[in-house]
Amino acid sequence: MLLKDLPADARPREKLLARGPAALSDAELLALLLRTGLPGKNALQMGQELLDNFGGVAGLLHTGAEALKSIKGLGPAKRAEIVAVLELARRALAEELKEKALFSTPQAVRDYLQLQLGSRPHEIFAVLFLNSQNRLIALEELFRGTLTQTSVYPREVVIRALALNAASVVLAHNHPSGAAEPSRADEMLTHTLKTALALVDVRVLDHFVVTASQSVSMAERGLL
Repeated sequence: MLLKDLPADARPREKLLARGPAALSDAELLALLLRTGLPGKNALQMGQELLDNFGGVAGLLHTGAEALKSIKGLGPAKRAEIVAVLELARRALAEELKEKALFSTPQAVRDYLQLQLGSRPHEIFAVLFLNSQNRLIALEELFRGTLTQTSVYPREVVIRALALNAASVVLAHNHPSGAAEPSRADEMLTHTLKTALALVDVRVLDHFVVTASQSVSMAERGLL
């Protein structure tokens, strides 16, 4: 069935205009980007195929134009549009964190970290460097490991904090396994970095463990 053959209140564009974007499913929002489908497969079905193939919206956020070639019917223009929209989502959250004190918008911090790290297939250790007003200076991915472990060197974190003139940091890493619970090794690493950064008067405010669907604050758990 073509989208134009659906009842008016079921077509993504009309539904969005009448009820707002929150009323649309992920597949419907993607259908609006795709606009057209293929013979035997409308844009809504293609949108659902994208979600199924890449593990939902979170997976799509870390999908590049090259990987999208695996979806039949996605030409260069459509692939570019999808990648551009996903990048805009990441940048919008980054701008919000740069304009406001980081912990005045705790959910934005979680969303940003999940967008950046949550769906990576390998473990990434990142640091959010903050100024004296707790506003984001930069997010840097400092270390990359295998699916099970990452080698993190405190000296490198200290060097970057000094180079960026950071007053404090928020640590973050992902668990590709999908379980966001901090491990004993995570706790030990946090305390090692906290001690090293304290020597140059840089505070560790939190350490988030993130997956595509959730994030855990070690500060909230009393692990700092």
